[in-house]
Amino acid sequence: MESLKPLSDFFSAIEKDYRISITHIGVYAALLKYSGDRGFTSPIQVFSYEIMHIAKISASSTYHKCVKELNEYGYIKYEPSFKRNQGSRIYFKYI
Repeated sequence: MESLKPLSDFFSAIEKDYRISITHIGVYAALLKYSGDRGFTSPIQVFSYEIMHIAKISASSTYHKCVKELNEYGYIKYEPSFKRNQGSRIYFKYI
């Protein structure tokens, strides 16, 4: 059950945050799954297509909008790489 703590903490944090949509939750959960598959490391280095596949998002603009907003709202720290061969870094607040 320890692996559910970061997600539970996230849900507690967003409980009264009207800005968070189901898409934000899906992206955050996909990021956590990706991190969990790698031993819950923070930061993770990811490519958008890896998370989009897990979150069932087909538009990269939707993914980038959600990640930027999660960063802006303080739930993650997002450092885009802007390089084709290097993934962006994402730091978690609740890990």
